[in-house]
Amino acid sequence: MTRSPSARRLLSGATALAAGLSVALMPPLAGAAALAEPAPPRAEAPPEPALLHRPGVQVRPRPGAPALPDDLSALSWLVADAGSGEVLAAHNAHLQLPPASTMKTLFALTALPRLPRSGTHTVTEAELADVGEGSSLVGLYAGLAYRIPDLWRGVFLSSGNDAVHVLASMNGGWTRTAAQMQARARALGAADTHVVSPDGYDAEGQVSSAYDLAVFGRAGLADPDFARYAALTDAAFPGDTDADGTPTWTYGIENTNRLLTGEDGVGRYPGIVGIKNGYTSEAGYTLVTAARRDGRTLLATVMNPQQGGPFAVYEETRSLLDWGFAAAGRVAPVGSLLPPPRPARAVTAAPPPTAVRPAPAAAPGTGYAWPAALLTGAATAATAWYRLRRRRRPAAAVVPPEG
Repeated sequence: MTRSPSARRLLSGATALAAGLSVALMPPLAGAAALAEPAPPRAEAPPEPALLHRPGVQVRPRPGAPALPDDLSALSWLVADAGSGEVLAAHNAHLQLPPASTMKTLFALTALPRLPRSGTHTVTEAELADVGEGSSLVGLYAGLAYRIPDLWRGVFLSSGNDAVHVLASMNGGWTRTAAQMQARARALGAADTHVVSPDGYDAEGQVSSAYDLAVFGRAGLADPDFARYAALTDAAFPGDTDADGTPTWTYGIENTNRLLTGEDGVGRYPGIVGIKNGYTSEAGYTLVTAARRDGRTLLATVMNPQQGGPFAVYEETRSLLDWGFAAAGRVAPVGSLLPPPRPARAVTAAPPPTAVRPAPAAAPGTGYAWPAALLTGAATAATAWYRLRRRRRPAAAVVPPEG
């Protein structure tokens, strides 16, 4: 059947209108998806504790790695690479225990940078008044002027609590020095240490750990003066001095670390570079030691061996160092002595100004395309219908004026 042009336009407009309506009634796809409510995050299981925070022995041997020594009885121990900070193996690394005079490593780390490295100081009665009963002493006397390096030799070699008290007084006092030591420990990532008595004398609540003491030993090796004092086997100490601190007579002092001196039947460890030993009735025997071999420096910490007598701390340290040099490169690290990275500080930006979101442009396949299609179809159909009706309207009759 042949349709007039106007009818064809009407049919085209109706078709466009139907298409527009079908698009309008179509379920929105991408647009609705963009506005959909996000799914809630899935609950995650809490992370497992790091290996070094787990109790017991932690080691990750690779093929060909030597077995750990079987003569270790210490409540806590650790062996690490001083250069990289990688912990090769550990036992109860974060167990909090009394540290005895190994606490002097943290004291030296804290006070050495704050005090002059040379000059003299005249000791007072007040500075020696509170030295604990039964303390190890280097033999300071009130009224004598001592050179500051001699005071530090008294700390490292004789483990002199009298020297610690004098240096702490020079640093601003006992309480202030303890607070500075606590802050230094936290800055190094050593969270197990609680400082009460800077000299390591037994005090309620004073603790450290094999991990923290290894951290202190590693940091100490980076200070040339610390490393030099920690490696000394013996020195001449002033028994009397002139007013300017010049000794008028001296006596010999010797390092109490037998692995360093080779005394009392304990063989000197090959390549040893120090650092510090300790003993109290509450802490037992403690030791932080560093040794260098073939360009590698290892650190070993041993706290309170449970068998073997007073020299067991040295022999267990020897076994750990021997194992560490043989195992280096053959075990995967179980942790690190490096402090954790500090989180980046969040920058708070000003909120953007509120704006009315413009209507998205029409696009096929989205929930926002229907208005244009609907309007286009409706306009086309209306125009065609108007033209068709006008074409088919009968001519009006001519009416003469009334007269």
